[in-house]
Amino acid sequence: MLREPDVLSLLMRRKPAHSLVQELYCDPGVFQVDMDNIWYRDWLFAIPSCEIPKAGDYVVHEVGVYSVVIVRGSDGEIRAFHNSCRHRGSVLCKSKKGRNPKIVCPYHQWTYNLDGSLLWARDMGPEFDPKKHGLKPVHCRNLSGMVYICVADQAPDIEELARETARYLAPHDLENSKIAFSSTIVEKGNWKLVWENNRECYHCAGNHPSLCRTFPEDPRAIGNNGDGGLAGALDLHVARCEAVGAPSAYEISDLGEWRFVRTPLLDGAESYTMDGKVAATLPNSSLPFRDAGALLKFRYPGTWNHFLSDHVILFRVTPLSATETEVCTKWLVHKDAQEGRDYDLKRLTEVWIATNDEDREVVENNQRGILTPAYTPGPYSEIHEGGLIQFTDWYADTLIRAITGRSMLAAE
Repeated sequence: MLREPDVLSLLMRRKPAHSLVQELYCDPGVFQVDMDNIWYRDWLFAIPSCEIPKAGDYVVHEVGVYSVVIVRGSDGEIRAFHNSCRHRGSVLCKSKKGRNPKIVCPYHQWTYNLDGSLLWARDMGPEFDPKKHGLKPVHCRNLSGMVYICVADQAPDIEELARETARYLAPHDLENSKIAFSSTIVEKGNWKLVWENNRECYHCAGNHPSLCRTFPEDPRAIGNNGDGGLAGALDLHVARCEAVGAPSAYEISDLGEWRFVRTPLLDGAESYTMDGKVAATLPNSSLPFRDAGALLKFRYPGTWNHFLSDHVILFRVTPLSATETEVCTKWLVHKDAQEGRDYDLKRLTEVWIATNDEDREVVENNQRGILTPAYTPGPYSEIHEGGLIQFTDWYADTLIRAITGRSMLAAE
């Protein structure tokens, strides 16, 4: 197993615009370095806020060794706490989701309010101070209907992302949406391979027949070419959308950890469906035309998203091991939309259910090939895989900054 100094050495010697060396995709020690320096330090998308609409609704989200309870309080605020009782550490919420008026430890029934304060603990004596034994909080922010958590003691600044999320997602009403369907799969591949596969459509024509009916393969149409430049069709689409108050232009953060861009779908398609027409006739956006394309957002390390005129698709990535990654997908529709009247579930989900399964296969094949002794890093296509160059640059720089305190990108 490699350790931090070994990982740093590999990163400092990596060949730009090439895939990473074998160990960075396979080694358990590298996986632990990734978890310690990225996943346990950064903001991670956890759930859409509409998943817990009422007071007492909760979801448990697990990231590595951390188990986090995300709960809506009596005041309507969403908070997060470590899923560990302050008595002797027992798990508080054993189920993945539910609703309770209080948080009660199943071991000795210590009882907590929804704001994390300790309400009741039996027979603890007169010197016991319940104010000192509230649940340990986890940083939690609801950004325009997307709930992010950070398990670090000190969370990085998220204000710029919060501002831009509010601006770009203004036409998309996640707060007044509901989950129509949720899918969770495990891909037997490193989390970085899952991301690399997501950041290019070089593979789409040969692997995604359903998606290619509507999604453009041209990297210029989605801002994935190396320089971030936009194709002419995208320029026109952006201008049309921004004219009706829908921010759409390509925007990426200085450190490269998040991006927004609204891209047109192929041939005037309205949504990710087999015929290109909307999947939901009661939309959860205020966009005045159906062919508004897809607002594509990613936020490393844990989420990419598609916001359409009629519905929203949220993807969450969670590493499980050096060669296993969970991918959770949620389809959001308007909260008043009724299945069978306003949308057909199969029609809504079939394109991305198929695409996710196809992606799982290509990621697993990629991982198996990298595990062989014959593997050596190969060059990325600057035409089609600019997004991969951007991602691996972000990954390397993020780890180097975390380990050494200095940025290689800033020095260039």
